[in-house]
Amino acid sequence: MHITLNGKPHAVEHRMDILYLLETLKVPPASVVVERNRSILHRDMFDRVVLKEGDELELIRFVGGG
Repeated sequence: MHITLNGKPHAVEHRMDILYLLETLKVPPASVVVERNRSILHRDMFDRVVLKEGDELELIRFVGGG
């Protein structure tokens, strides 16, 4: 199955949820905001939202500094 991840084509396993995708990318769920098809997902939904063909995801990470 194909999705768009941060503006680039990305192949994923069928029936993968957002949490599993983050795990495969080694992205800690607490460090990222996920936008799916222009809607922000609440973190407690990451294990319930299953990716679909053509989904567009943006992973937004916050970086601290000074």
